[in-house]
Amino acid sequence: MANLKEIRNRITSIGSTMQITSAMKMVSAAKLKKAQDAITAMRPYSSKLTELLQNLSATLEGDAGGAYSTQREVSKVLLVVITSNRGLCGGFNSSITKTVVKTVAEKYADKTVELLTIGKKGKVTLGKTFNVIDSRDDVFDDLTFENVALVAEKLMKLYIEGAYDKIEVVYNRFKNAATQIPQVEQFLPIKPVEGDEVIANSDYIFEPSKEEIVLALIPKSLKTQLYKSIRDSFAAEHGARMTAMHKATDNATDLRDDLLLTYNKARQAAITNEILEIVGGAEALKN
Repeated sequence: MANLKEIRNRITSIGSTMQITSAMKMVSAAKLKKAQDAITAMRPYSSKLTELLQNLSATLEGDAGGAYSTQREVSKVLLVVITSNRGLCGGFNSSITKTVVKTVAEKYADKTVELLTIGKKGKVTLGKTFNVIDSRDDVFDDLTFENVALVAEKLMKLYIEGAYDKIEVVYNRFKNAATQIPQVEQFLPIKPVEGDEVIANSDYIFEPSKEEIVLALIPKSLKTQLYKSIRDSFAAEHGARMTAMHKATDNATDLRDDLLLTYNKARQAAITNEILEIVGGAEALKN
């Protein structure tokens, strides 16, 4: 059994750790509320914009999406991997790493795959295995639509120039504070309307023409899609960190309580031994 001083030092150390994890939990909880409100407000707009674009495209003949909807034979793929800049958020980043590895193994085993990472953790982990063409860690320093739009414009340019035949976004979708769902979404080329979901040709007058509206909406829709993905990941990160710090605080509390019990037992044993020694010495003096 460790001596009293060692146990006391460990109790003090665990107490300091509990203060840190508890503070991080409260900070993440505050940031989560703001991030959750932002993504909750944005999702309906993003989905409605995509739906509007698909419905309008479905009423057009030919290749209405221009260069952004050109379906090419896939030989080079770019994965946009969204992780976090900081750790201490449980399995948040590792789930994205596993999703990327699984996606490449199952879908693109015989293709050339390169990455563009948003977040330091993705670059550090996946950079050992894959070729990372660029890393935009600065996006989280000032998470605005304008900054994300610059990244989206770069991706659109790479696709139009033919550098890649397909671009997908890998991120954690926020469900609640305890649950994050890894997602792989196609970014380019634009997915055609699936199934028989063709909207009836209502008697609308379009000004300007449908083609012009679609070509103007596509870049805006793509920028919004990437911004939504990053916002989703940002909210999921804070939810994961809050949950991880809550568990860490609980575990530290249990460990501290066990050490306090051990400390009290050791101290009681030491006191008992001292009393026995004193009593034994007194008895010896009497004799």
